[in-house]
Amino acid sequence: MPKITVLPHPEICPEGAVIDDAPTGTSICRTLLDHDIEIEHACELSCACTTCHVIVRQGFDSLEEATDNEEDYLDRAWGLEPNSRLSCQALVTDEDLTIEIPRYTINHAKENH
Repeated sequence: MPKITVLPHPEICPEGAVIDDAPTGTSICRTLLDHDIEIEHACELSCACTTCHVIVRQGFDSLEEATDNEEDYLDRAWGLEPNSRLSCQALVTDEDLTIEIPRYTINHAKENH
């Protein structure tokens, strides 16, 4: 199984994390949530917001291309970079990933899930 390395985030994952058993075919967001990394996901993983935006620092090319819908939402994300993805839409493949969770989202209030 591929590994997902999560770079430190001051609130969500202060020490960073390594997920050694990321199941292929599962979204990055679902994998993080399943490993108690509480990334925001206001639309419940339905590609209807930008709160689960991540920057893929390693392994970006292994992911399927973003859909037009995802690209439209990414255009609204805070801190957008060329290797940004909505983690609810990016599915884990067989390559290791390193991700950074941006410091901010456009969400004014955090959701409790």
